[in-house]
Amino acid sequence: MNAIERTDDTSFFGHPKGLSTLAFTEMWERMSFYGMRAMLVLFMTAAMQEGGLGLTVATAGAIYGLYTGSVYFFGLPGGWIADRLIGGQKAVFYGGVIIMLGHIILAIPSTTSFFIGLIFVVLGTGLLKPNIGAMVGELYTAKDKRRDSAYTLYYMGINLGSIIGYFVCGWLQVNMGYHWAFGAAAIGMGLGLLQYRLTASNIAGVSDSPVEPLSPKAEKRAWTAITLVLGLIAATTILVFAGTISFNPILVAQKVVVIITAIFLFYFAYIFFLGKLNEAEKKRMGALFLICIASTCFWAGFEQAGSSLNLFGRDYTDRFIGSFEIPPAWFQSANSIFIVLLSPFFAAMWINLSKRMIEPSYSIKCALGLIIMATGFIVMFFAAQLAASGLKVAPYWLVATYFLHTVGELCLSPVALSAVSKLSPRRFAGQMMGVFVLTYSMGNIIAGLFAGQFDPNNVDQMPGLYMQIVLFSIAIGAVLFLLSYKTGKWEKLAEAEK
Repeated sequence: MNAIERTDDTSFFGHPKGLSTLAFTEMWERMSFYGMRAMLVLFMTAAMQEGGLGLTVATAGAIYGLYTGSVYFFGLPGGWIADRLIGGQKAVFYGGVIIMLGHIILAIPSTTSFFIGLIFVVLGTGLLKPNIGAMVGELYTAKDKRRDSAYTLYYMGINLGSIIGYFVCGWLQVNMGYHWAFGAAAIGMGLGLLQYRLTASNIAGVSDSPVEPLSPKAEKRAWTAITLVLGLIAATTILVFAGTISFNPILVAQKVVVIITAIFLFYFAYIFFLGKLNEAEKKRMGALFLICIASTCFWAGFEQAGSSLNLFGRDYTDRFIGSFEIPPAWFQSANSIFIVLLSPFFAAMWINLSKRMIEPSYSIKCALGLIIMATGFIVMFFAAQLAASGLKVAPYWLVATYFLHTVGELCLSPVALSAVSKLSPRRFAGQMMGVFVLTYSMGNIIAGLFAGQFDPNNVDQMPGLYMQIVLFSIAIGAVLFLLSYKTGKWEKLAEAEK
């Protein structure tokens, strides 16, 4: 069944039933990812007597940024492997298996196994994440007005999974220990794989083979190169643990963000100049480039949730309700809960606006999301001032911040995913999703480095650091608004394609 034939399929809330397979698979994968992610900075900064690693905030922030950034960086080769070697369906399944193995390794109570488990999760997510997002777009034609709504529903599935992850893993961390929480993440990914296999018929014909397969000779060379890269990663890991290679997470994070930015620019330029694009495709790529910049800046601020805001919830927030102490990870679930509650309204809003012939461009939606996210840090600016005065603040400060971040996220993130699917040249769909995922990578590493500046012994700096995020984000959003008049016309060129 191709995208044209699926326009008549409305069996899943007005969408093709294949959306249910992809949304629920991603739901369980995100349960495992976010449930574990909520533990990372807390685990690394907790004292060894409390079962943690006893690292400084700066080191933990850098490792957190490297991990979350690498998760998305490996989406680039993951998209290429699907497009050229195995197809999206196999990439999603094998990626899920590797992720599950990573969480099983994390459940082993050992410092060495902790970092090895993170590497497995990084590699598996690189295969799964870009391709499952691209497959959602494959369910629709370029003219299908349900596309933005579909990505919003898909995004709601992601956040249902993260709610489960935050509550289950957060409770286990407090009551059973960190490694029990990591084990629960493995079970979540296993359920996602089971669901994916049982409902595979819903996505028959969707990315079940490479879009542009390599010749047998080139394919052999590709698998040899992949084997060498995996061998290099394994050898480097062994040498670091043996002490042969020194590893400074902060220095490495600073260099890696520069390298990833260079790779992003190079790959984007390669497709733009050497991809044999026509004039319309080049204009669409220009519009997409601005959306990528907005995405990078957005995630650099938004991803403070797992680092500086996570630590703020643990150290500077009054977490007692009577005699019950709220687990720190539960605060992060506010974002996911708000997304689940608000997603249907946003999905309906985009459809109703399109019916009234009011369709804001992708650039305007992304600019709006960036500015709204910035207002969340205005709230944190005042909360940090209270914390700097020696008070523990009420939970509603963090909840209000997460609410504003959620509204910004719903304006930008599902819309940006839809933009990549719609504006990318068809033959580069998987690779462009991988290129776009690099914006998450750059944003997350920047977020980790920025979070490392939050010195627990110098709380007076905190309000100023949050205000930096506010001013920068609003400035980028204003520039996007100004440029949207031109880029909005470029975006409409996609609808002229069959």
